[in-house]
Amino acid sequence: MDFRRSVHFELHQHGSKLKTKTLKKKEESPPFLLLEISQKKTFWYNVYMHTKNEDELIALGQELGSLLEKNDVLILTGELGAGKTTLTKGLAKGLGIHQMIKSPTYTIVREYEGRLPLYHLDVYRIEGDADSIDLDEFLFGSGVTVIEWGHLLGEALPADYLELEILKDGDGREVVFHAHGQRAEKLLQRLTDAV
Repeated sequence: MDFRRSVHFELHQHGSKLKTKTLKKKEESPPFLLLEISQKKTFWYNVYMHTKNEDELIALGQELGSLLEKNDVLILTGELGAGKTTLTKGLAKGLGIHQMIKSPTYTIVREYEGRLPLYHLDVYRIEGDADSIDLDEFLFGSGVTVIEWGHLLGEALPADYLELEILKDGDGREVVFHAHGQRAEKLLQRLTDAV
């Protein structure tokens, strides 16, 4: 599947932007993992991918799912009906899970077995109260954690996670990836190399 994508890189120092560059798919991504950046500088980048329909959104999720490792954390954001659970169906396929994936809206957590366990959470109903569930059990368990509405957890989020913001675009979806931490950066780079 050939997803339309662009990558936006920004280098910041003490809150001021030093450099910004947007690359299209055919351009070579800079070797951001090899950059030596002092503690005074932070390197942010976002990747934008566009899917034309639900099948492509699932295929994108499947590609990402095939790259996931133990203790990876994905935060899914987007309005109701944006496709968070649909993307999770693809993630499950990439993890070798053959069960039907359902939204955990009313159950808060659904667990699936595959190459790695998939912990699928929806924290909208707990209104960001991480203490109402044993979040650490999932984040530091033996599998992959996908949290719908995870941004509501605020400071309870781990330091390293990949955030996927899903935006409606007609029948398609724009997926904006925000990497937080080294593992998330590495995962995002592997995904952009794969698609």
